[in-house]
Amino acid sequence: MGWFDTVQNPKLKSAKKVSTNTPSGLWKKCTNCSEIIQSDKLDEVYQVCPYCDHHFRLSAHERINLIIDEGTFEYHLEDMTSSDPLEFVDKKSYKTRLSEAYEKTGLYDGTLCGVGKINKKDVALCVMNFQYMGGSMGVVTGEKVAHVMDIALEKKIPAIVLCSSGGARMQEGILSLMQMAKTSAARQKLKNAGIPFISILTDPTTGGVAASYAMLGDINIAEPKALIGFAGPRVIEQSIRQTLPQGFQRSEFLLEHGFVDRIVHRHQLKEELSYFVELFEK
Repeated sequence: MGWFDTVQNPKLKSAKKVSTNTPSGLWKKCTNCSEIIQSDKLDEVYQVCPYCDHHFRLSAHERINLIIDEGTFEYHLEDMTSSDPLEFVDKKSYKTRLSEAYEKTGLYDGTLCGVGKINKKDVALCVMNFQYMGGSMGVVTGEKVAHVMDIALEKKIPAIVLCSSGGARMQEGILSLMQMAKTSAARQKLKNAGIPFISILTDPTTGGVAASYAMLGDINIAEPKALIGFAGPRVIEQSIRQTLPQGFQRSEFLLEHGFVDRIVHRHQLKEELSYFVELFEK
C-alpha cells in the first residue's frame, strides 16, 4: 500500500516535468497517420501530409496564395466587421469573441473577398477562414459572398467561393440565417445571366453554408476526405437512431452519390480551376 501511495503522489508526478527551451510549433502531428512532420515542410506543400496525403486546414490568405496568380489579388470590403446587432451574450459577449478572433487571425471577419487572376484569367473570389470563429456565416460573410457574385455579374467573369464553415453564426440569430436566402438569390442572378459559379468544398463545409450557396455551383469541387453536409453525423445518428454508412458525409461518399462533381487534390486545384474558367469562356 505504501508503494501505491507513492505512485499516486502528485508531487512525484510534477517533479518529473522538466522545462526545455525548445521552441513550440516546429513540428506537427498528422491527425490521420500520426506521423511527425516539420512545420516548414508542411508549409512548402500547402499543408498536405507527405506520408498519407491528408489535407490540413489552410487559412484564407494561404488559399488565396494557392490558387491566385501572385500579386494579382485585389481585396474588397477588408474593413467590414459585425456591429453585434443583437448585443448577444452567452459565456462571453459577442464583442469579446470578435476581438479574440481578430487577435488570433488579424482579420475583421472570417471571409476574404475580391478579384484576381487564375493563369491570367479574371475571377471574382470569396474565401472562408475556419480559424475565425469556425468559419461561421454571419451578416458580413453573407454580404461578401453576395458582393463577389455581384462583381462577377457586373464584369462577366466567373465567381468562385471557397467554403470552410461550421454553419450559421448563432450570435447573429435570424440575421445569420437570412444570409442563406440572400446568397442563394445572388447565385440565381448569375445563373440567369449565364455567368459560371464554381463552389469549392473543403473540410468542413456544414450547416447553413452547405444548405445554401456551397452546393449551388455549376461545378462543385471537393477536397479529398472533406466533411460536407448539413448536420453532423453524430446528430443525424441520434435523430434517426441508425448507424450511418462508412465514410458518410465525406467527399468520396458525396461524389459516389452525385452531390459533388469532382474531388481535386490541393496541389492540382489551380490547374483544375484554370481548366473550368477557360471551358466556360467557350
